[in-house]
Amino acid sequence: MDTIASFAKKIIESLKIPLFNMGDSSFTILTLVYLILATLLLLYLTSKINKIVTHKLLAKSRIDYGVRAATGSIIKYILLIIGFVIILQTAGINLSSLTILFGALGIGIGFGLQNVINNFVSGLIILFERPIKVGDRIEVAGVAGDVIDISMRATTIVTNDNISIIVPNSQFISETVINWSHTDRNVRFNYPVGVSYKEDPQVVKKVLLEVALDNRGVLKEPKPDVLFTEYANSAMIFNLRVWTREFVNRPGVLKSQLYYEIFRRFREEGIEIPFPQSDIHIKEMPK
Repeated sequence: MDTIASFAKKIIESLKIPLFNMGDSSFTILTLVYLILATLLLLYLTSKINKIVTHKLLAKSRIDYGVRAATGSIIKYILLIIGFVIILQTAGINLSSLTILFGALGIGIGFGLQNVINNFVSGLIILFERPIKVGDRIEVAGVAGDVIDISMRATTIVTNDNISIIVPNSQFISETVINWSHTDRNVRFNYPVGVSYKEDPQVVKKVLLEVALDNRGVLKEPKPDVLFTEYANSAMIFNLRVWTREFVNRPGVLKSQLYYEIFRRFREEGIEIPFPQSDIHIKEMPK
């Protein structure tokens, strides 16, 4: 027993041997193990708190999901900063002794981590100003999709093909972003329709409005409308304008549904959809 106790005592003493010093603080193996385990526990707890705030505490309110997610993220990062300071203090590390380390990190950040800091600051701006939020339908840098997560470094967008795209936060600050649902999810789409010159424009308008109002994805308020936009070379061009909430992230599906039904109704009503054509007049050459 004395041998085992002596062996255990030696192991504990070896764990307390200073590996290196920083100012007045000494870092041992035991200190490093404590810092790693405490940091992992802190990350786990703050993530759980973020989910509780977003999906439980604020879920019963009428607050938009994007606002709830931003609030949860802000609380998470505040708790991370406070918790990390407490971990350092309980580990017996004098924070004033880390000024040298912070100074070195500042130099490294200035030269090598500019993009990381840029994305971090951009993430804070996004969380506070909320130009985009979780659940929004956006387009940026040629990418269109739904925002599912906003972290401090990057934002995750899922496309209609269920492909996740990670976009650095700085792109949302420095580039033009199209937000289809910034104020609300009601969006108007424009669908051109061409008919023959022999058709009655009023009949065409009536049929297009009936098709739009019969579609469950088209809002009844604001009402759909039809504009007579152009006398083209081979057809009269009408613009069917419809409002939708359901198809914000699937405009092509709504367009396909309407065009299928428009083709069917035009065939029933005998309305001709012309194809491009040109008349060629050949004059005889003088003899």
